[in-house]
Amino acid sequence: MHNLIFSVFPSENFVDLGLYQFGCEQCEPAHSFGPAARNHYLFHYVISGTGTLMADDSKGNTKTYSVKSMQGFMIFPGQITTYIADKELPWEYVWVEFDGLRAKSIVESAGLTMDTPIYHAQSKSLREDMMNEMLYMTQNRESSPFHLIGHLYLFLDYMMRSSAGTNIQKGSQLRDFYIHEALNFMEHNFQNDISVEDVAAVCGLNRSYFGKIFKQAVGKSPQEFLLSYRMAKAAELLKLTQLSIGDISQAVGYDNQLHFSRAFKNIYGMSPREWRNRNRIQL
Repeated sequence: MHNLIFSVFPSENFVDLGLYQFGCEQCEPAHSFGPAARNHYLFHYVISGTGTLMADDSKGNTKTYSVKSMQGFMIFPGQITTYIADKELPWEYVWVEFDGLRAKSIVESAGLTMDTPIYHAQSKSLREDMMNEMLYMTQNRESSPFHLIGHLYLFLDYMMRSSAGTNIQKGSQLRDFYIHEALNFMEHNFQNDISVEDVAAVCGLNRSYFGKIFKQAVGKSPQEFLLSYRMAKAAELLKLTQLSIGDISQAVGYDNQLHFSRAFKNIYGMSPREWRNRNRIQL
């Protein structure tokens, strides 16, 4: 019997880590999805049964993986994938789709990449805790956004700690320290006229090297991160406050309202005023 539970997350106000949709499904024999590409990170955990994942690796070559119960697989943004339930023992899985400015580093900390997308757990108890968090979200989909985001964080913590790849990046602790310092500085100074050189100087690094390790860790250049962060903060102010467009422009570091409007439109596909009209919460 085909059984599907599916929910779309109602809020887009979480910048560091956002939840997009989640659900669980008892698939019919040979049920398939794809080929398709996703916009965000999508993790499936197989509760029972087995199936096949076909996914492009980092070089664009299609690889085939057999995935069974107590394993999982990560689909990456823009990656072409197809997955098919077994004809004799179709899988039942639960999934979570998420993204955000810290998503890439978290996924890598779990040892999951486009070349190694299959989740294997070292710890049975942590693996079960992870699965229970995923199931909790599907069973409590009417809960508040903050409640669900809290369980997204717990799911990701259990995923990282349970994964066989968790210890892969121990040698990069110094790099992680620099990235933490850079993120902290930008998040507390985004409203000021700061440059990439300023951020690199806080870390004690030259601009070129800093830009390289930042993009490796975050998946965006420092400029792209700062722009995304400023525009996400602007969208939050547009949605939740009565501030004028000019005041919001100043609040996120733009003295020139026209420059702010152009930057906002490049990210959201519409002007700040139009976005506010579509998304504003009535106070």
